[in-house]
Amino acid sequence: MSALIKKLESLTLKQRKYLNKGGLCVGLVVTKAAQDRGLPIEPESLRTDEGGQVAGLGKAAVQGILAAYGITKVLAEEGGRTSRGSLGLMESYVIVLNSMHEKHGPLDLQSAMDWWIGKVRLHFASEGPKFHYDSGKSVAANLADIIAQAAEIQKNSGGANFVGAMLQHLVGAKLDIVLGPNIAKHHGFSVADHSTERQADFEINGVAIHVTTHPSEALIRKAVKNIQEGLKPLIVTIGDGVEGAAYLLKATEWKDRIDVIDAAQFLTANIYERSLFQAGECKITLSTILARYNEIVLACETDPVLVIRF
Repeated sequence: MSALIKKLESLTLKQRKYLNKGGLCVGLVVTKAAQDRGLPIEPESLRTDEGGQVAGLGKAAVQGILAAYGITKVLAEEGGRTSRGSLGLMESYVIVLNSMHEKHGPLDLQSAMDWWIGKVRLHFASEGPKFHYDSGKSVAANLADIIAQAAEIQKNSGGANFVGAMLQHLVGAKLDIVLGPNIAKHHGFSVADHSTERQADFEINGVAIHVTTHPSEALIRKAVKNIQEGLKPLIVTIGDGVEGAAYLLKATEWKDRIDVIDAAQFLTANIYERSLFQAGECKITLSTILARYNEIVLACETDPVLVIRF
């Protein structure tokens, strides 16, 4: 991930209005202005003569940018022009671009535009998974329905791993419910382990928990390193991932030293236990986990599409 994209991720994490339709329009128009004019840009040059709106911010301009990417759906009828706070978002973004230009020289503004387009696609993809508990189905099936919705969003997102992100934060939510707050440390899904001091997605009392949709040889090597450093590795995965991890471990000396568990079982067992095996309580327990999941997503991620709707 380039320095510019990291900065955009950080900017939108701090100011979530950028990911609303008005904020997305600002991101598109300012990036296009930077491409056309070059950097640095004076924020005042992007104000209308009256000074109350962002110059060039309108439906036609926004849709023109989107059309180049094959997107015909209208992002905002006014192109974000009437959105409260658009001027502030414009100025903050211009400051970021100018400071990055001063520090790094010419920026890859096409990658920035591609990034904003990706956020627009996510905006159109879905309002987020919806939780509807069906008491006629198993707990695992209700969980599977939420993950299936994330998979559908992922299919339309242009490559973002929403299933992986959802899985990580569901496991994190369960850990918080079981252990209490401030024990498990939560991180954005795109934050690589090597960029922090983490040995895994979660490290709890000597257990290194790795959450993944597709176990790989690199993950097995990381789990082996956990063992060598005195940690107990646990791989939490879904579907064929359990068999995949077993296959990777089969011919190694580590096959009896690394635990692999299906995420649905990992979560379902806890829901029954926390509900004291009272069937009527399972919905409440699952709802509690999902509510904590939403809190984690809002704190750690920049994509509101990951938030589960109740």
